[in-house]
Amino acid sequence: MTTESVFTHLKVLDVSSFIAGPAAATVLSDFGADVIKVEPPGKGDPQRGLSSVPPSPRAQANYGWHLTNRNKRGMVIDLKAPAAVGILRRLVEWADVVITNFPHGTREKLHLGYEEVSAWNPKVVYADITGFGDAGPDSGQPGFDLTAAWSRSGLLASTRDAGAPPTVPVWGSGDYMSAIAIYAAIVTALYRRDRTGQGASVGTSLLAAGVWATGTLVAGALAGGTPFELHDRKAPANPLINPYQTADGEWFMLVASPRHWPGLTRAIGHPELLEDARFADIEGFVRNSAALTELLDAEFRSQPFAHWKDALTHERVTYSLIQTPEEAAQDPQLRANDIVVPLEGVSGLEFTINSPVTLRGVAKVPAKRAPDLGEHNDEILAELGFGPAEIAELRAQGAIPGPAQTEAP
Repeated sequence: MTTESVFTHLKVLDVSSFIAGPAAATVLSDFGADVIKVEPPGKGDPQRGLSSVPPSPRAQANYGWHLTNRNKRGMVIDLKAPAAVGILRRLVEWADVVITNFPHGTREKLHLGYEEVSAWNPKVVYADITGFGDAGPDSGQPGFDLTAAWSRSGLLASTRDAGAPPTVPVWGSGDYMSAIAIYAAIVTALYRRDRTGQGASVGTSLLAAGVWATGTLVAGALAGGTPFELHDRKAPANPLINPYQTADGEWFMLVASPRHWPGLTRAIGHPELLEDARFADIEGFVRNSAALTELLDAEFRSQPFAHWKDALTHERVTYSLIQTPEEAAQDPQLRANDIVVPLEGVSGLEFTINSPVTLRGVAKVPAKRAPDLGEHNDEILAELGFGPAEIAELRAQGAIPGPAQTEAP
């Protein structure tokens, strides 16, 4: 039985690779959209191999592929073959939304530029993702989330402790952040089309999403603000916002404000600190940061995390255990809120991660495995009106592979 959802009748052509564009299409598929994923012949979308590239966790199942491409139908088309233009045109005419991340210039050569696509389907919502935007000296540069979203934006330089060199952040995180931006752009354009009947060209860049994520610091720089030094855990700019370790070796992040200070003093058993002139206001916390951090370090290391969980929760002081990804995967809060959901059809992979968009009272489509390489070629070509003889001719002309070439790598 098909689950009816918000986008049940929406048709999406996903001609993008890696993570950001395909993940935006996945969010649409979660709400019922019919998404056709187009891949090149050979090994397909390079993301099929990312789960096996260090430092991705080693696992039997191709978890990354299914996370970003679940609930889609899959085609293999050689867009460089002249005969492929006829297939692409029918797919564009079929679609409500077209998503691509081919660089400018390349997309036009492959008949995926906006001018040609919108001429075929004037009502289409055309969504693209670039590394560094459509204009400027670096608009043609290739970009990945680690380079464009993290490194160029200021985010990576700010996400380290004083004295430490830059590190490698969570790979793919900039892509998934950007995917929500593309999804939002698509939905905005669909709303506009519903009101005006007009198609649109929408998009974002990894750089734009990264700067948005670094917004507090970049906006401060635009205001001519004086930045604090990089974080020093033993003498932070604000000791009430700092990680601390407990007696049993757990780390937790304390995020308190001056209004939490009375409760924090009670939680650590030192209510007399309320009378300490050094900590009378936020300026005092900053001036005497090292002294207060040393005091908090000593107290928090005196008891196990369970003790501090009770004490801080009782005083309504904001904190969180710093979990590893493995611990997060087993956190019951994720299942209680459908952040982790069952995945159907994948050996060795029972669960995947839900998209972070929720419409209360509206069901999402249950997550099913991502397509094998070229799995739905004949099915979709038949739906587009190609007869058996035409499909055979497309194979002969190299626009689509033969059956033996469409198996998953």
